[in-house]
Amino acid sequence: MVDNVGEPRRREVSAKGVAKRVLRNENAVLVIILVVLIAIFGVITKGLTVSRVNVTNVLIQSAARGVASIGQAFVILTGNIDLTVGGIALMTLVMGAGLVTGNPKATLLGAPVVLAVAIVLMFLSGAGIGALNGALVARVRMPSLIVTLGMWQITKGIAFQVTQGMTILQLPRSVAFFGKGVVAGVPVPIIIFVVVCGVAYFILNHTTFGRSVYATGGSPVSAWLSGIRVPTVQLTVFIVSGILGTLAGLIYLGRTMCGSMLSAGGLELDSIAAVCIGGVSLFGGRGSILGVIIGIIIISVINNGMVVFALDPALQNLVKGGVIIAAVAVDTLRRR
Repeated sequence: MVDNVGEPRRREVSAKGVAKRVLRNENAVLVIILVVLIAIFGVITKGLTVSRVNVTNVLIQSAARGVASIGQAFVILTGNIDLTVGGIALMTLVMGAGLVTGNPKATLLGAPVVLAVAIVLMFLSGAGIGALNGALVARVRMPSLIVTLGMWQITKGIAFQVTQGMTILQLPRSVAFFGKGVVAGVPVPIIIFVVVCGVAYFILNHTTFGRSVYATGGSPVSAWLSGIRVPTVQLTVFIVSGILGTLAGLIYLGRTMCGSMLSAGGLELDSIAAVCIGGVSLFGGRGSILGVIIGIIIISVINNGMVVFALDPALQNLVKGGVIIAAVAVDTLRRR
């Protein structure tokens, strides 16, 4: 008789224990939030946001944003921040458009170049901006916020000089492969995003450099005393962010098939929001790629929902700003 009475109590205790373990896992909580958001938007829009076509669009939209967010995560894990992500994507995509366009009035070199050459020049430019950011932060010891804020304006200025305020069209069809191509039934942007996530996960969890990134963000002084070359790590993560920002720009270029000053708008804000929501601490040293991936999808779902509702762009920025503040507030309370 005692066993029969105690059984429900043991089940209740066991259920509470499972619930506590789930809630203590940040990624599990993020998945629950994501599912709730999808359900809410699905009900409000009468299934429009959960249709097969819309889900595919959300995943494709997540690709460029996600690639840039992975680069942002590397920087934030070291306790810094990169506001040039959107500027690098914009600058390199209009540069690529100007190099391959068939419009003689818009071409940069007087004649279109081979796409492969244009892509190499794009990545060299993005990596160069990242290296300059990293050098100013790691060697000159300037605050990353100030450095990247100024460089963000510089990259936008370069982009305007390339386009002269006009939209660059007449791009070769091969450019569309990076934004609209399909391999074995899977959109190319999604393949690129998955590969980038896999490589980033391996680097951060199974390499010495990955451990150095976490150590640098946790305590630069302790990392230096442990023999880690902190300035080199800081320089490298900014180069990584520049390269991935360029890759995001290439995806945007393939999707839109034009070089415009309106491309990659708000990418820096979206990348920071995705990283913060994903559980990466703005103070550095804590976070995971899996959390960032979930954060990226959450931001994409929110963006998609606001677009479906035809929400005013100003209100969209208001929502994103609020999300970032809320995520940082939660992180601050956890640290306390």
